Amino acid sequence: MRSRILKNVGSGCTFLMKSIPGLQTFLGEYYVENTDTSVSPASGQRWKYLLFKLVAATSNEDCPLVLLLDDLQWADETSLDVIRMIVTDPDIRYCLFIGVHRDNQSSSTNRVKKLLHGIQEQGVSFMAMRIGPIEKESINTILSETLCLPPRLCQPLSTIIHSKTGGIALFMLDFLKSLKEEGLLWFDLSSRRWAFDTRGIDAKEISDDLVEHISKRMTRLPHGMQSGLKISACLGSSFSAGTLQKGFSRNDFDIDEFLRFSIESGYLREISSGKFMWAHDQIQQAAYELIPVTRRESFHLLLGSRIFLRTTSAEMDDDLFTIVANINIGIRLMKSKHQKLEVARLNLRAGEMAIASSAFNSAAEYLVLGIALLPDDSWVEEYDLSIRLYDGATEAIYVTGDFDKLSTIIQTPLLHARRLEDKLNTYNIFVRYLIASGQLKEAISKSINVLAQLGEILPEHVDNNVYAEEVEHVKQSLVNLSEDDLLNLPCMTDERKLACMQFMNIVMSAAYCVEPLLSPILVFRMVRLSIDHGVCNISTFAFGLYGAWLVSAVNSDFEGGYRMGFLAISLMNRLEANEFIPRVYTSVYGFINIWKEPFQAGQVKCLEGYDAGAMSGDTEFAVSCLFQYASCAFHSCGEDIAMLVLCR
Repeated sequence: MRSRILKNVGSGCTFLMKSIPGLQTFLGEYYVENTDTSVSPASGQRWKYLLFKLVAATSNEDCPLVLLLDDLQWADETSLDVIRMIVTDPDIRYCLFIGVHRDNQSSSTNRVKKLLHGIQEQGVSFMAMRIGPIEKESINTILSETLCLPPRLCQPLSTIIHSKTGGIALFMLDFLKSLKEEGLLWFDLSSRRWAFDTRGIDAKEISDDLVEHISKRMTRLPHGMQSGLKISACLGSSFSAGTLQKGFSRNDFDIDEFLRFSIESGYLREISSGKFMWAHDQIQQAAYELIPVTRRESFHLLLGSRIFLRTTSAEMDDDLFTIVANINIGIRLMKSKHQKLEVARLNLRAGEMAIASSAFNSAAEYLVLGIALLPDDSWVEEYDLSIRLYDGATEAIYVTGDFDKLSTIIQTPLLHARRLEDKLNTYNIFVRYLIASGQLKEAISKSINVLAQLGEILPEHVDNNVYAEEVEHVKQSLVNLSEDDLLNLPCMTDERKLACMQFMNIVMSAAYCVEPLLSPILVFRMVRLSIDHGVCNISTFAFGLYGAWLVSAVNSDFEGGYRMGFLAISLMNRLEANEFIPRVYTSVYGFINIWKEPFQAGQVKCLEGYDAGAMSGDTEFAVSCLFQYASCAFHSCGEDIAMLVLCR
């Protein structure tokens, strides 16, 4: 299995390890860590694809995979989309997916129903099983086996329990515990068997709500135990003993006794050494109900602040999300400007950690809240903090696709940032947003404006004269330069020129669609920048596109284009610019080499380009490589069309 994972996922394992730490333990010495852990606006798609590849690698005929996910009603859109990909993709076979969800939460249930409908539309069969309450006869059997009594003697008790709990398993177990605590169910030493007070149990009044019933039982516990349950409920579904200890106001509280009692009572489970989780989310909710509604904000704020003050810098990454989650709930009670700035910094750190783990929805929440905490004079007094919060927020929101929210904040850093360099990341996201929302001309106009500020003046309107001048300029730049000269150009170091290359790369496809004469000019400028100021990763794409232009009908320079294509691939290998594989392969194997080599020669490379693009998150050119593969196979390679559709 390890070899299959390394073959399928490859260097993407490093990226996945941020959200699946156990993967590194499993691979062990077999995996050599990849240093490329960069996060980009395409990281969301990259994470989905890599997780899909991981699942495909772990399931085969000899070792089928059963994937069970509980509580789907709480899954976000990204998680549900990954589930859809796994279930519907024909490449993943020998995988049984089991999803569990509650259908009593309308908004969450609608998302799950939408997922199931989408799966069914794609021809995937599934079986829906409704798990209802336990029937009275089954309850009687459970009681008979638990109390070691004949079923006939348990019948009165099972009838009462079924009536009062509705057959809900957790409710039934908790009710039985309460009966024992109140002396209504006891072990009779004289008869050496369990006995119960039928009339007393029948007369006992209990709430119809499970959470309320469990919470009421918890109120009978000693004060210290109740405090422990309250704090634990605020730490999330799982927590460490160390974090729990920091949450107590008294250092002399016996945390070991509390944890032992909670485990024996069925409230908590120990999942690893020093790590605990709630036995059921309804139990956690019951513990949370112990906190009066009017005091919850102050309780969270005090708890988060206490853990923060007791956490060392070395431990901060482990407890950061717990600290921020609690403080944020009580943020309304904060009045001090200094305190708000401190919390804004914590939200910034949490947001950046979430982005690094591809948890973009959570990152957006942290960063937007951090922005809301900034004072009116933040662009004067807290300039660096403001820039980082807005940069992170625009990136996270763009990835989540919430363009309405993005449009409300993206103009602020462009208005207040002091230097152009501080605006570039926001401009980058802004142009991507315009392209993604179909505003291609606006994206081109904005890019031309930014490039002008960077010193690269592009014509807004291209006619034949302008086009001819640009052609002459790029040809003059290439005069007397051999392929070896171009391959050994120094690396580009000027930050502004690198930014120019980036913006021209981003807007290239948009220009090709709506401003076809501008598109080759962008290529010419990138080639000239690479010659004059050194090469960068984007240069590999630029030389590939220039080669494609040379072999086009305008020039029909097949030899020159072929040499440029070879240069693009050689330069890509020299720079180790693997993220540009799909772009370079599209231009070289899709447009250049077909004039010199058989169509079949580039098919494997097109598939490699697709995999590389999907892994790096470059969906646009991953699909382009796939189109080139299918086009060659369809027109010239004699492949069976039905098999082509089925396999790809």
